[in-house]
Amino acid sequence: MIKSMTGFGRSEISEGKRKISVEMKSVNHRYLEAGIKMPKKLNIFEARIRDLLKKYAQRGKIDIFITYEDLTENNVNLKYNSDIAVEYMDIFKQMSEQFGMNNDITISSLSRYPEVITMEEIQIDEEELWHFIEKAVTAACEQFVAARITEGENLKNDLQNKLDSMLELVAFIEERSPQIMKEYRAKLEAKVNELLGDTTIDESRLAAEVIIYADKICVDEETVRLRSHVEHAKSCLLEEGGIGRKLDFIAQEMNREANTILSKANDLEISNKAIDLKTEIEKIREQIQNIE
Repeated sequence: MIKSMTGFGRSEISEGKRKISVEMKSVNHRYLEAGIKMPKKLNIFEARIRDLLKKYAQRGKIDIFITYEDLTENNVNLKYNSDIAVEYMDIFKQMSEQFGMNNDITISSLSRYPEVITMEEIQIDEEELWHFIEKAVTAACEQFVAARITEGENLKNDLQNKLDSMLELVAFIEERSPQIMKEYRAKLEAKVNELLGDTTIDESRLAAEVIIYADKICVDEETVRLRSHVEHAKSCLLEEGGIGRKLDFIAQEMNREANTILSKANDLEISNKAIDLKTEIEKIREQIQNIE
């Protein structure tokens, strides 16, 4: 199936006090290029996100936006360091004995001394958090691919119509070419009769002139190759995987044959059809730029 390089996907997942949302959109690009914007604390997962993305896209410039909320982040553990508290109390006792003063230390005042009570952030489980992020990114990627496939089908139908139109133009050129030879021979005979009057025409000389002219304007090889390229492109539209680069190369070959037909054309009708061919090929090349 054909995939467009234009797509959009979004997912939002909530579990407990955590919520994550992922949005991604893409445009055509020669290679796969991903830009990821997310909270700084999730940067450790950037490489994993890029590896996951490669399973769903081969080409395109993809922008990914991730927002993450964790209401448990403000929770901390209070830790009582009893050894330090004992050291403080021993020092206060020594000071009391040394200076003959009452030890008036209370629990509340002791708790305010450095390192007696400390706050520790709850450590996150990286693997568990990654599975949470992976679930959201995967859901967004699946929606993203579905959008690309839908757009790809539209591109496929449009390209098939344009390729069929090209085959009609090629068929006209193939049908018109032999008639040009007959018309040229008739004009040549008329011109010779006009110049020589009743003098007998040398048939061999006349045939030679027609052959020389035919050789100059013959486009049989070009139309055969062009028809082959068109049929190849149509078969590629039925293939799986990325076909954008292959179609682009085929379109270049089709354009080369159309240019040759136009340069050889010595007939207004064929010239017009050759111009129409080039126009259709240019439209096809524009559409191909959006195919993965």
